[in-house]
Amino acid sequence: MLINLLSSYPKTKRIIKSRLTDKDHNRKIALKFDREYFDGKRCYGYGGYKYDGRWIAIAKKIILHYGLKPKSKILDIGCAKGFLVYDLMKCCKGLDVYGIDISTYAIKNCMKDVAGRLHVGNASNLPFPDNTFDLVLSINTLHNLSKKKCIEGLKEIERVSKNSRAFVQVDAYNNLKEKKLFIDWMLTAKTYGTPKFWEKIFQKAGYKGDFFWTFV
Repeated sequence: MLINLLSSYPKTKRIIKSRLTDKDHNRKIALKFDREYFDGKRCYGYGGYKYDGRWIAIAKKIILHYGLKPKSKILDIGCAKGFLVYDLMKCCKGLDVYGIDISTYAIKNCMKDVAGRLHVGNASNLPFPDNTFDLVLSINTLHNLSKKKCIEGLKEIERVSKNSRAFVQVDAYNNLKEKKLFIDWMLTAKTYGTPKFWEKIFQKAGYKGDFFWTFV
C-alpha cells in the first residue's frame, strides 16, 4: 500500500549546483559510506549526521500505523547511526528494535543507547531467520543497490518479516525535469526510476509491503 510515513520529515534546502563540481569524485567518496559521507563536507553526503529528534514524529506515526506494542520486534535496514531505532524505542517502551547498515563507520559511531542493537550487514543478505520481525523498515536505502541486489533485498524483507509487514521508501521522479534534478543531486543511488518502474520491481520481487517515494 502506498503510504507516506515521512510526511513530518523536515525539508532541507538543496543547492543542486553545489553537487555538480567534481561530481564523479564526490560520488566515489560517498559510495564508501565512511566518515566523509556522514560527517564530512556536504558535497560528500550529509555534511554532519547528528541526532536532532527529527525522527520522533515519524517513529510515533510508524508505531500508531502498525499498532506496535512492547516486545514487538522491528528491523531498520540502513539504520546509519541508529536515530530511528532510538526514537522507536523512546516512543514505545519495550519495543525490541534492531538495525543493520553497510557502513562500519556508522555502526562504530552509533548512539550509545542503541549500541549492541546495530550491526554491519548487507540488505540483500539479511542474517536473520524467516519471519523474525513484526515490522521491517527500509528508508532511502535499497536504491543504493544494483537492480539485481535491490530485488534480492526486497525478497529478504519479505522473508524475515511476518505477513509482509514492511515499509520501503526509495528515490523516484515523475518526469524528465525531476529526473535531471535527481541525477544532478544524488550521490549513492544505483537503481532509480518512476513510481511505475519501482512498482514493477516490487512485483518481480514479490514484495507485498507498504511503500513510498523520495523526490528531490
